[in-house]
Amino acid sequence: MPHNPMTSSWVKQGKPSEAQNISLIVGLKVEQENLAALEKFFWEVSNPKHEKYGQYKNNAELAEMLAVPAVRVNLVKEYFEKAGAIAEVNVHYDAIKVNMRASLAEKALNTEIYWFSHMNAKDTMIMRASSAYHLPRDIEEHVTIVGELLQFPRIAAPKVAEAVSTGNVSSGWSTGCGTSCGTTFVTPKILSERYGFPYTVSNQKAANGNTMAVAEFQTQYYKQTDIDSFNSACGTTVSVDTLIGKNFNTAGVEAELDIEYMAAVAPSVPLTVINNVQYSLLDWVNQISALDILVHSVSYGNDEAQQTSTSYMTQCNTAFMKAGAKGISILFASGDQGVCGREGCGLFGTGAFHPDFPAGSPYITAVGGTDFVTKSVVGAEQAWSSGGGGFSDTFDIPSYQASAVAGYLANPSADLPPSNLWTSTGRAYPDVAALGGTVNYYCVATGGRFGGVAGTSASSPVVAGIFALLNGLRLNANAPAMGFLNPFIYENCGSFQDVTVGSNPDSGRYGFTAVSGWDPATGCGTPSYGALAAKAMAAYTK
Repeated sequence: MPHNPMTSSWVKQGKPSEAQNISLIVGLKVEQENLAALEKFFWEVSNPKHEKYGQYKNNAELAEMLAVPAVRVNLVKEYFEKAGAIAEVNVHYDAIKVNMRASLAEKALNTEIYWFSHMNAKDTMIMRASSAYHLPRDIEEHVTIVGELLQFPRIAAPKVAEAVSTGNVSSGWSTGCGTSCGTTFVTPKILSERYGFPYTVSNQKAANGNTMAVAEFQTQYYKQTDIDSFNSACGTTVSVDTLIGKNFNTAGVEAELDIEYMAAVAPSVPLTVINNVQYSLLDWVNQISALDILVHSVSYGNDEAQQTSTSYMTQCNTAFMKAGAKGISILFASGDQGVCGREGCGLFGTGAFHPDFPAGSPYITAVGGTDFVTKSVVGAEQAWSSGGGGFSDTFDIPSYQASAVAGYLANPSADLPPSNLWTSTGRAYPDVAALGGTVNYYCVATGGRFGGVAGTSASSPVVAGIFALLNGLRLNANAPAMGFLNPFIYENCGSFQDVTVGSNPDSGRYGFTAVSGWDPATGCGTPSYGALAAKAMAAYTK
């Protein structure tokens, strides 16, 4: 799908300089029977009821399963090398990362490449093709997609409160961060009280091999001085143990939110920050599927309709399955525009819903957003009105959630939106939720000050940190990591704290209503660490 200036938030600028390089992921064709074997294995090792649960494969074994012919790999690799690229084949032999001058890429792909800037973040620049690309026929038959040439990411920064609030609120709200976080902001202490996890490193038992990561894209960097300020105020021990990619000493609120809260929830688990300069989901997922980091939180996505093509999403899904087959858990924020997505629900708010990808992928865990029902009272939660949720227009309902979704659709309390606005047979999301709304913002140290931040960008690292702690319990008992989480989540939906109030219309007229049990506003609900810990251990000892 070439760039459409009428609907895109990205604006075409000038051509790259003669010396400017571009990096692209070239997906190689995998025979259908081998993809089917990968998917079958993925479901088996992810299902707590299956005899192969937790019996993951390593990179070499996955490469053997995919069995991409060497002649195919070499033919495509040599084509791009002759065109002037440095070409690197991934460990599974199903993708090639090429780095070459943009002018040479134009010739190799028979297209034109331009810089594009985002209308809401003009300092954010990406290179993309302005028209469709074409490969020679003898090469094209071996390639599924050249990733990121036509795909434009959603830039949706978290909602930021201007200043720390110190107004009068209900008694009993103690942030644990002194005066730095005022009296209304969510902090690690508040999250621990609500979700029941032990949030100090002295109360957590580290496990050998336990790891977690956050993904950041392009200009999202972090300042160590901000992390130090957060630790000093809140008594946390947040640290970045490993950096993959670059970091500049500038404050990105998204990055610092991710780091401060994932590491505050799970300080006993080493944290890796993966920075992808290209804004490339495909590059990132191919990168992490080759690594052995067990839990990943990502605040990235776009409307399904805004993705390059179904083949692009399918290529991402294959990489998600490879990660799951290795025992890796991937959690994505569900989005901050309710059912409407980036494209919106039309002038009068009655237009079709726009589901998110990757949140709508059947092969990842999507995390929605909630608010406290009563401001500054740790207790019952309600659906955040802007929390992403709904039904995919591309992917069918997977078996792990079929019963839960059927229960929702049959529930009179759901008060379903008009059926012509959404696809009731599609993969439904989110799977779970956590605080992320604007009733009580998260307290974040960023840019030398403390302020409030909201969004499912906050929800995802919190839930990911909790599952990293559950991995630690399993690893310390010589059990495998939890891997792809959704079969476990839906089998144990009752172990989450049910959210039965609110809906997610955002700016539209309609949304999905939170009801008893699973719903497409808050999933199975928000974490209850004690209950989940018991179920996580029981799942492997069955």
